[in-house]
Amino acid sequence: MKTTVLLLVLFLAGSAIAAAPNVLWIITDDHRADSIEAWNRATSGKSASALGYVSSPQADRLAGEGVLFTRAYCNSPGCAPSRTSMHYGMYPHRSGHFGFEKSYQNAAFTKPTLPQLMSKRGYSTAHFGKRGFYIFKWIGKPSYTDAGFYDVSIDMKKDLGANRLTDWTSGQNWKVKGGPLNEIFWGFPGEPALLSWPVDRKAKWNAKPPAEVMEKTRQIDERLGILRSYTRSNPNLILGGVSPQPTDKTMDGEITAAFEAFLSQRGRAYTTPWQRDVRGPPADKPLMVHLGYHFPHTPVLPSKEFRDRFSGCTYRVPEFNEDELKTLPPQLLDLHKQMNFSGMEPEEKQQAIRDYYAFCAMGDSLVGRAVDAFRDFSKRSGRGYLILYVIGDHGWHLGEQGIEAKFAPYDTSNHCAVIAVSSDKETWPAGKVSHELVEFVDFSPTILRAGGADLKEKAYAHLDGLPLDDTLHGRAHRDYVIGEMNQVIGPRAYLRSDDFAFSMRVRSKNGKPGEKWGNKIGEDIKWGLEAPREAVEMALYDLRRDAREQHNVADDSRYTKLADWFRVKLGNIVLGDGRVECDWKKENEYVISDFAPGSHDRKLNIPGELIPAL
Repeated sequence: MKTTVLLLVLFLAGSAIAAAPNVLWIITDDHRADSIEAWNRATSGKSASALGYVSSPQADRLAGEGVLFTRAYCNSPGCAPSRTSMHYGMYPHRSGHFGFEKSYQNAAFTKPTLPQLMSKRGYSTAHFGKRGFYIFKWIGKPSYTDAGFYDVSIDMKKDLGANRLTDWTSGQNWKVKGGPLNEIFWGFPGEPALLSWPVDRKAKWNAKPPAEVMEKTRQIDERLGILRSYTRSNPNLILGGVSPQPTDKTMDGEITAAFEAFLSQRGRAYTTPWQRDVRGPPADKPLMVHLGYHFPHTPVLPSKEFRDRFSGCTYRVPEFNEDELKTLPPQLLDLHKQMNFSGMEPEEKQQAIRDYYAFCAMGDSLVGRAVDAFRDFSKRSGRGYLILYVIGDHGWHLGEQGIEAKFAPYDTSNHCAVIAVSSDKETWPAGKVSHELVEFVDFSPTILRAGGADLKEKAYAHLDGLPLDDTLHGRAHRDYVIGEMNQVIGPRAYLRSDDFAFSMRVRSKNGKPGEKWGNKIGEDIKWGLEAPREAVEMALYDLRRDAREQHNVADDSRYTKLADWFRVKLGNIVLGDGRVECDWKKENEYVISDFAPGSHDRKLNIPGELIPAL
């Protein structure tokens, strides 16, 4: 009898694995939702963005075959905290990861990531391109190595860039005694150019290179039409130009090629062009792939093929008036100072916008290639599929608030789009559009459920999100989205609803918890709720009359009580509802703050008397 039951259990488990769909999770970088024509049509009725011409035939095709979520919000407007939050399925305040700090899974409070959970469900997992999540394995004091939670990982820098297979790569390599060797590689056809120079260990990373390197850089800039962000705190960011390589040989082209090669080797071992031995997808397991594209992150370098298509376009630069700065708190004034776009010349602004959208169009063509290869692989494997296309790990300003940047609590930094396409048309019907609020923490439970997980099980209790299909079919709803960031301007959290956008400083010091310039972990944790009003630097926008967030009314006498209400609501959530602060330079030292459990109830219920009449 026991043998029969055991065999039945094994049979059912094997049947579940056999029926499990393949999953393709695509994430692009710094990608505005308005670069997608289908998104523009769904939100404004026009194919062009509010700035002008865009092109996205492949994303439009996907939107027509699946579900477009027009109001998807990241939970941190920076690459590392956003991607870390997505991989954990947890808000930054519950994972303890607020910026670009290196975190790890040795601390007792940490949870498994999405690929680790999918592995436990019998999936083979793989990653291609940009990782961006700062989750490592602790091996020393403090020292870290790759956490290795993808079975196969081909990284855009360590594999493609390091082997100079792309149009560019850059980084700091510790090859010089006393300091790093700064390197920039340009992949010109037939004549690769490597610029390298030593930098003293104590010098600033952006210290000027030697005169001969500067001259070579000037020549390359002229050759490629490079536009640099010389008005910003980081003068080396490339905001426009043309790639020295055709589309297939760009960084994103090589990422796509590596993914296609992997899918073509199902059940076999093969050797990459840079002589690395890799095994293709197992023939007896479902596959989950994280495909991390670089575009349209800086350096913004569309191939000539796509840049030429946009060459005659003129764009409407977002409105910005210096008077907007008069009502901003110090943190947001500092952001404008560091990321100032308004000081650029008119033609430079036009190039920055034009090349950005051209880069998005180039990436769109590669996404289409990857999707076709994945669906063909799934068909050959005899499996269904789920494709989750995350259009941007966060947004990107092209002049809104007078900046070209991210890292901000504004809508443009946080508002993205998501497309879900599946062979399961009952769950994911074709041509459907959802305008409901969704968050990036929703992706992990969505993918896990598609893989057969029962989300009520204890193993998934830590997940903060709501499965996208629950929102789509009316089984779940939220009144607001939240997020937190601690990079560039210090700690700031935000909450956004249909009618209002609110943000505040949540910690008194600018560094991350446990760092030299930050608060000690758990120190004065209620500061954001108890400090003098002006110290928490509140910003409040009434979106009913100010959709572009140009007039901060947090100190307007008509709105002060409403701003104070939002301060309590958001402060209780991010400071007192399971907040984790960890000293990531130590193996297992952390504090969990839980003085306001249940504050994050996804409901607002603002007292009516606090809301000014229009």
